[in-house]
Amino acid sequence: MDLPKGVEWTAHALVVMHVAGDEQPVSSAGLARVFDLSPTYLNKHLQKLAGAGLVRSVAGANGGFCLAREAERISLHDVVCTLGSAKPLFRCSEIRCQGAFADQREQILARGLCSINRAMLQAEDAWRSSLRTTTIESLASAVDAAARTRMLQAAGLESTSKEKS
Repeated sequence: MDLPKGVEWTAHALVVMHVAGDEQPVSSAGLARVFDLSPTYLNKHLQKLAGAGLVRSVAGANGGFCLAREAERISLHDVVCTLGSAKPLFRCSEIRCQGAFADQREQILARGLCSINRAMLQAEDAWRSSLRTTTIESLASAVDAAARTRMLQAAGLESTSKEKS
């Protein structure tokens, strides 16, 4: 499974926004500088997050992006669904009904889901459940004080801004 790079990039950007605090928007250029990312590409994804209500854009000379809701209410699943896909990752093509079994298609399908399809759906459900419980707050809590200061400085923000633990 390949997720778009934007999922990782914006998850890191959301952590930086949380560290910066609600009252201090972070410019897309500042967010890009923190991890040496493409500002244009990152901004495109931040706009998608804004459209999904995960971040809000603040206009003006000191504008940029802020979290649109509390960090504990934004999950990695939200990011994946906004930038990746909410569609199932595995699509069963009913191979079990082809070749030597083509003449038994109706009987095979009447038995229900293919066991491989069922296993894949269960694995994806476990993965998505884990993403739903992983919040920006929990990710930010793993960032130490020195890294927080470095993030804020790289983003062009005052190191005295409100830092969250």
